[in-house]
Amino acid sequence: MRKPKVNRMVLAMCLWCFIMVIFYFHSNLKPASAQGSGRSSGQGKSGRSPLQMLYDSDQLEQSAVQVTHQGRRELLEDACRSYTRKRRVLIPEDLKHIIVDDQHGLLYCYVPKVACTNWKRVLMVLTGAAGPRRDPLAIPANEAHVPGNLRTLSEYSTSQINQRLRSYLKFVFVREPFERLVSAYRNKFTRSYNTAFHKRYGTKIIRQHRTDPQAEALERGDDVSFKEFVYYLVDPATQREEPFNEHWERVHSLCHPCLIHYDVVGKYETLEQDSHYVLQLAGVKGQVTFPTSAKSTRTTGDMAAQFFHSISPFYQKKLYNLYYMDFLLFNYSTPEYLKFQ
Repeated sequence: MRKPKVNRMVLAMCLWCFIMVIFYFHSNLKPASAQGSGRSSGQGKSGRSPLQMLYDSDQLEQSAVQVTHQGRRELLEDACRSYTRKRRVLIPEDLKHIIVDDQHGLLYCYVPKVACTNWKRVLMVLTGAAGPRRDPLAIPANEAHVPGNLRTLSEYSTSQINQRLRSYLKFVFVREPFERLVSAYRNKFTRSYNTAFHKRYGTKIIRQHRTDPQAEALERGDDVSFKEFVYYLVDPATQREEPFNEHWERVHSLCHPCLIHYDVVGKYETLEQDSHYVLQLAGVKGQVTFPTSAKSTRTTGDMAAQFFHSISPFYQKKLYNLYYMDFLLFNYSTPEYLKFQ
């Protein structure tokens, strides 16, 4: 006579478990952008994060700019598939160049000599690190580079890193590799005020790559030629001693584009248009404007060609091989002024 009562208890238990399972899945199947940090994960007034704005075709029609950026993403993915045989796990060291804006759901990998000072200024305004200043150019350049003003992805826990990589808009700005390299050389070795670089790198380059250097040159390190700089870069002993400085390190080594899926690959050659696009996706177009720089001071292709004129085809080829992956991944053609072709 007790059997029906037992059956009813079993049925009730099963029903209760079923309800709990439904409740569990309902509470855990939220969009990734709504989890993790406890913040809004960059959702703007529309309720959509920058990442959702990018991929939601209902919100943004396929404009010419969007088509361009989709093409860049596809080219990068194809190159990574073709030339990257082994995928490895990201480590915190890989993430030190990725700046986090939790308020707007942005991850920016900064590359020196590709407008990174202005992008840091913009992000300081967006994150509140600039205080009451709303004009990025009101922030001194040296302040933009002070460690601690902006958080990097390496500072977060593994679960927080994964959540942000999944749900934030990831963007990077790149530049023609040799124009960036010449720009770094001009800025760090031909400007009298960069005494720290002269002492840190100039003296070493002169000691190792100049025949019969003068005592003053060894002491000051302020007259490194571009040819000596190239010798230093292609010397295998250089990277055995220490990693490249970030100003001439390859972009693929700074930002790991075959391990991190970048949603926007901006280019220095289309800087204003691409910066406007990122700020539009972030929903902050009216809050901050990306600064325009003086084009007269930029290192151009013609200027780079003049510097490479003194480099022999043998060393041009070695240097090209060193930066080959940046040319390949970001779809830059081999410069016509190179003589090894």
